[in-house]
Amino acid sequence: MTLTALTLMTLFTLSGQSAAPPQSTARQQLDQRGAHAMGFDQAKTAHHFLLYQDGGAIDVGVTDNTDAANRDAIRAHLPHIAMLFGQGNFDLPHFIHATGVPGTATMTRLKDRITYRYRETPGGGRVDIITSDPDALRALHEFLRFQITDHGTGDSLEIRIR
Repeated sequence: MTLTALTLMTLFTLSGQSAAPPQSTARQQLDQRGAHAMGFDQAKTAHHFLLYQDGGAIDVGVTDNTDAANRDAIRAHLPHIAMLFGQGNFDLPHFIHATGVPGTATMTRLKDRITYRYRETPGGGRVDIITSDPDALRALHEFLRFQITDHGTGDSLEIRIR
């Protein structure tokens, strides 16, 4: 376990949020860890994970266009994610999902073959992920499909043209 993940788990435990009430579901716990790690309300934002022939994208936006606080928090978080992922650091997804996240070991190993580009969107931001390496592409698609399923976004599991 890396220092970042250990620090996040320690902070989360100290904040008193780790002891979920008995009625809490796995999704509620995921959202609690996500809000803690990402800095914005998961119930007031929408995540989308998109699979493309040359990579994919992570798109996060507010569900209420007047919600400047969460929009700004998304815009602070996603550039940081692009930087961390570019360094091969996937501690935050491991913390948020409380498990090993498929594809991340290969994405870490092949980090120099994957490009992460942040861009602002009207409701938040987006990280475009691009690679021409077949192994990195398979790992990225595995990672994104896991995100779609675990977050229950309803996004397509099919690969599209960008």
